[in-house]
Amino acid sequence: MKHQSKKGILFRSEDIRILMQEESCPENRSHMIEGNSGFNLLFFLSSNIHLNAHDCGTQLSFKKNQYILHYSPEENNADLRTENKESLEYLHIQLDYQYIFNLINPESHKENAGILESMIKNNYIFLHKGTPPDMTVEMHMILREIIGYSKKGVMQKLFIEAKVIQLLMLIFEQFDQKNIIEEAPQAPAVIKKFIDENYHKNIRAEEIGKLMGFNQNKIRKDFKACYHMTVTDYISELRMLKAKKLITDKKMMIKEIAIECGYEYVQNFTRAFKKKYGVSPEKLRTE
Repeated sequence: MKHQSKKGILFRSEDIRILMQEESCPENRSHMIEGNSGFNLLFFLSSNIHLNAHDCGTQLSFKKNQYILHYSPEENNADLRTENKESLEYLHIQLDYQYIFNLINPESHKENAGILESMIKNNYIFLHKGTPPDMTVEMHMILREIIGYSKKGVMQKLFIEAKVIQLLMLIFEQFDQKNIIEEAPQAPAVIKKFIDENYHKNIRAEEIGKLMGFNQNKIRKDFKACYHMTVTDYISELRMLKAKKLITDKKMMIKEIAIECGYEYVQNFTRAFKKKYGVSPEKLRTE
């Protein structure tokens, strides 16, 4: 995920604090302070990050574009480091406990109480067979919007709160989808989840079945029946949505955007973009 060069405190209120960290130092280490009795959303934007959580004495490792939602009952700190002098890059969203409690309102419904209990028990750290969950396309886009937002005051507060709620909804949905898949494995849902997390890579529809152990012909038939579009069209749709968003970033070259959206050759990207939106990426940028 590429973004505008911002770091430090991006936003601070009584309930929410957002920190963007980009660090490249000889020791490749960052010290992170967590808030009192709060929830911490960490989105890891660089590779091979190792976290040592002091409150539970746990050491965790993360790949690029993974995240965790972690609850700390009291003030605590954690150390993060990378391997081989790689850069350390992450977005940290700190949420006050009472803010989340009021937002979810566990006393209003049994399901709400269950969500808060899962958050407190840190069930959202590991969603996929003991590994940290991967960020979805929508999460990437929301982070870009948070990092790139420039207004201040009440508009910024309302904007940030809306984006935080969107992120939480996506996390809860991802967790629920994981439970559904475990209870009754369905090829279309598994394939969709795989695409959501890997569309930006140079993947092809015909390779997915082989990678995941599904019959290719069955995938095509079942996926289209479930989502009313082909696997190829779904991959293209996600890539084009992201591409249109990135075109507004004047600092990114068209070639960089093509690579970011999973296209090996810029010509193929330009052709697909023009077919989707009726204009070339270059022309859209100048409009």
